[in-house]
Amino acid sequence: MLLRSLLSWLALPVYIWQGVGVRLRTERMAPADGPVVHRVPGEGEPVRLLVLGDSSAASVGIAHTDGGLAARLAPLVAEATGRPVEWRAAGFNSATAGQIRDFVVPNLAHEPWTHIVVAVGTNDAKNFHTARRFKREFGGLLYALRAKWPQAHILWSPVIDMTRVPALPPLLGRLLEIRAGLVNRMGERLCHERGAVAAARLPVDDPATGFSKDGFHASEAGYAAWARHMLPFVTATVRAAPPPSASSRRSPAGRPSRSRSAS
Repeated sequence: MLLRSLLSWLALPVYIWQGVGVRLRTERMAPADGPVVHRVPGEGEPVRLLVLGDSSAASVGIAHTDGGLAARLAPLVAEATGRPVEWRAAGFNSATAGQIRDFVVPNLAHEPWTHIVVAVGTNDAKNFHTARRFKREFGGLLYALRAKWPQAHILWSPVIDMTRVPALPPLLGRLLEIRAGLVNRMGERLCHERGAVAAARLPVDDPATGFSKDGFHASEAGYAAWARHMLPFVTATVRAAPPPSASSRRSPAGRPSRSRSAS
């Protein structure tokens, strides 16, 4: 792996040349409109889900947050477990692991999150952060999350296969895949050492439908696939809600039961 890392540094002029071209051609997209805090109804104790990270946690690539990762994952968890899910998406365009550690986590309210899904690493890879730097910054992020939410289950979603990203020319995609491999290997090691779970890498089965119009961020179909992929990693640590009693299933006479649907 050291040789591949060295080759990627030797190819840095190619990265700069092709990277500038991609940046000039690619539309700069803003975070999606819509709520970033919501609740999905259910029975029993709620699952409290924080989706934290870069532009993917901010639903960049789509128009409205109701099609984003957090909003898609929460109803799946509620359906699978029967429990209510209270969720928040805290995503920031172009953020790296160190920026999330230093500027985001300290400013998040101390809500009682039970599950934290971390979507970070892509910008570290494309910014050519070294494995040593990622160890310091992502490792520090895991420490910060664990210190602030000691009871939470922390789940990290690794960087996808960069050769499958439509916006990247083939040579640039192969180069960034080397950097993504360095990030993913270090991230998996740190998760193992620091009490987090590294999810399996999200497969990119259909780039034509999985990416938005900029060819880099996820589309609504891409976020939906991502949510389905992360579901078993979340529900592995959630007990299903007990079945409702007969009395709780009956509404008072003449008064319909009230419920809220998730956005």
